[in-house]
Amino acid sequence: MRNSFEVVDTLEQYGKLLAITDINMRKDYFRYEMMSPFRSMWELINVPLKAKQENGYDVIMASKMLGYADLSNDHQIITGVKSLKEHNVYKVVNDTMKNCMKEMERNNLKINTDKIKFGLYIADPIKLNLQKGYSGFGGIPGYITINIYPNSYNLPRLPAVIAHEVHHNIRFSYFDWDHGNVTVGDYLVIEGLADSFAKELYGVEHLGPWITSMDKEDLEYSVYVIGEALNIKGFAEVSSYMFGDEIARQEGYQPVGLSFCAGYAVGYKVVQAFMKNTGINIYEASVLSTEDIIKGSGVF
Repeated sequence: MRNSFEVVDTLEQYGKLLAITDINMRKDYFRYEMMSPFRSMWELINVPLKAKQENGYDVIMASKMLGYADLSNDHQIITGVKSLKEHNVYKVVNDTMKNCMKEMERNNLKINTDKIKFGLYIADPIKLNLQKGYSGFGGIPGYITINIYPNSYNLPRLPAVIAHEVHHNIRFSYFDWDHGNVTVGDYLVIEGLADSFAKELYGVEHLGPWITSMDKEDLEYSVYVIGEALNIKGFAEVSSYMFGDEIARQEGYQPVGLSFCAGYAVGYKVVQAFMKNTGINIYEASVLSTEDIIKGSGVF
């Protein structure tokens, strides 16, 4: 059975949101209208649509932490929406999703859901400065969100980041994500596979800065540091190795002496080395264990 998908018309929703002048009513519109298709996703990662206490942790705070534009920043939202419309973004999204689904079906891969809900949101380019203004989440099968502040760097790379998040949906249909027990090794394989899938579909030149911004010497050093930490567990601890010191400091994790998104770059190197060594393609590799991929890569 082929997976289907539904693209939520968030750009129209942003138009309605901007027409609301009261900030509390605007927040409620974001919560109960814009986020309602993704309610189950938020609940699975323990984010309520509305906090029980004033200014508590909820979908407003969580989305801001993920780099979404602040709901009171009219200029950012208006500029972002206008640019996405000018670049016919929904055609890009639909074409990319269809292409990903076609490749999955051709290679007997599945996502454990009847329908994938896709949402595109305006990002805060300052918060996502290191990521060049775009990011995504695909860690729960059935849901993909991309947040982007469109620019000349990230717009051509939008299909590749969508493919990256689709791959997370695939991987987590075969392997459970255990927040507390995920290891550095697990996480780097997850991300390395996602970027290798994106490369397979859209070319290495469209991979994001989390892969392309690291020089050879830094990559070798990162391989050494991460190689000593493969079995470290726990989301906060693991995140320090995956995201690097600058983001670790921003998010309150312990810095471990690594550059921006070192774990992503190392993960990509591991998966690429594994495929080269074994002759196994990205589709076959997608359902293999962390241990098999790390061992077969010979990187550590």
